[in-house]
This record gives sequence, C-alpha cells and structure tokens, in this order.
Amino acid sequence: MIAPDWSGGLGGGAVLGLAATLALALDGRIAGISGILGGVFTTPGDRPWRLAFLLGLPAGAGLYSVLAGGLPQQLAASPAVLVVAGLLVGAGTRLGSGCTSGHGICGLARRSPRSLAATATFMGVAMATVFVFRHVLP
Repeated sequence: MIAPDWSGGLGGGAVLGLAATLALALDGRIAGISGILGGVFTTPGDRPWRLAFLLGLPAGAGLYSVLAGGLPQQLAASPAVLVVAGLLVGAGTRLGSGCTSGHGICGLARRSPRSLAATATFMGVAMATVFVFRHVLP
C-alpha cells in the first residue's frame, strides 16, 4: 500500500475541510473565501476573525515554503495576467453568488442543489478552458 502524501493537496484539502467543518459547527458560518473577504468591508464586528482567516491563507503557504524548502509549483504568468485573472475570478464569484470554496466544499457538503449546479458549471468551464489553451490555441 502506498502511503498518502500529506504534504501536498491531500494535506491541504484535509485542513481546508477541517476549517470549513469547524466554521460551520462552531459558529454557523460558511467558509467561502469570497464571503469572508466581502464581510471584511461590510461587517466591522466580524473583521478580526475574517482578517485572521484571510491572512492565514498566504501565511500557511509561506510556512510550508520555509519548512519544505520551497513551493512545489512556480507561477509562469506575469503579474498583469494574474491581476486580470483575479478580477475575472472576483466577477465570477459575484455572478455565481459564491466561490469555489463556498459552493464546492461547504455547499456540496450541505447538499445544496444551487452549489451542485455552480460547482458543475465552474468545473466544466475550467476543463473547457484548459482544453482550449492546451490543444486549440497555439
């Protein structure tokens, strides 16, 4: 039997699932990143935990990088492309009433039909985009 590699996606997914479960079980909140970020600006009383959650995302990657001697993947896109991609993702989360973590992790776990439709849509579009960029465009 092959031992699971907890240092990569499996470990990150387990921690994200645990965080989402704890947020819902202990505070009745959905751990969707777009909702947490939006709440930083709209609900001042909730700002401390929201900022801690958001700052923990890059801090976790930074800690992993230090402990593991680097990150396993490097970005090949320019800063301008990353900014445009981020804006498109932000527009998509507004249009879809939530993000991949909110719908794909929390919504599916709650058996939300709306989250199932949203997750199927963004996964299908992601697969089509990768196909076009790898096999259709030069």
